Amino acid sequence: MKKQISFNIGGHRADIGETSIYRLLPNQHAHHVGHFVFLDYVPPFERKIKMMPDTGFAHPHRGIATLTYILKGEAEHYDSYGNRATVHSGGVQWMKAGNGIVHDETVNPDTKTNSLLIHAFQFWINLPSKNKKENPDYMAIQANELPLFDLDDNGGWLKVVVGEYDGSRSKVPTYAKQYLYHIHLNMGKKFTLSSEKDLEYAVFLPQRGVTINDKEYNAGDFIGFDREEGIIELINNSEAEADIILFGGEKYREPFVAQGPFVMSTQEEINEAYADFQGGKYGKVVYS
Repeated sequence: MKKQISFNIGGHRADIGETSIYRLLPNQHAHHVGHFVFLDYVPPFERKIKMMPDTGFAHPHRGIATLTYILKGEAEHYDSYGNRATVHSGGVQWMKAGNGIVHDETVNPDTKTNSLLIHAFQFWINLPSKNKKENPDYMAIQANELPLFDLDDNGGWLKVVVGEYDGSRSKVPTYAKQYLYHIHLNMGKKFTLSSEKDLEYAVFLPQRGVTINDKEYNAGDFIGFDREEGIIELINNSEAEADIILFGGEKYREPFVAQGPFVMSTQEEINEAYADFQGGKYGKVVYS
């Protein structure tokens, strides 16, 4: 039995400077999908001049882990714990904000491929309340460090960005049962996944429409499913390859409050997060 679609929406614009951004999560139908509480999508664009790190973009986080997935381009990271790294096309930057950190992240053309194209996602992952009190952490994971599976019948491939698939696990740390898959389907091919009961599932179609459980959807659609066990069938009927982002996991069951760059368990903790940041307790980003 195929899973039922519970909602289908498009993101709303939330541009930063000259960069176009579509905010997909939270939305009017879902405040979170599993432990994922935020999703921004940067559609493909060209940047001819490299953006340099700027203290004006440095900002704090507490209570979450951020995950930036770079489809095209390279992301440079700096934070107040002294971490600095560059991730190239197909790689991931993961940062646990824990009890507070300041970071800066710039996305530029990939110096390894000399392509001017930039294409990316940023997710926020809500930490369990006990992990919100831990010290920050950071990982830079290149594309060749993520599990990649060839699909049957020359169907394309599946990359495990978060979680596990067919016995292989991503290096990205998790604090609950969750997953994030990048599925690349060739023309006329399909991919089928059997879901688990009570897990939450969502699909985003970055650039091309596909057929999902017998219904056609368009590029830019964000689709949520019910929580019953069933099949998710993805079919690429277009005349080009299609990329699909499939993510979710077990429901976040603790109370939480999201405000600005902080996601905490109570409003009192939100107030404390702001006070600690303003008091300089998160430190400062050092760029040299």
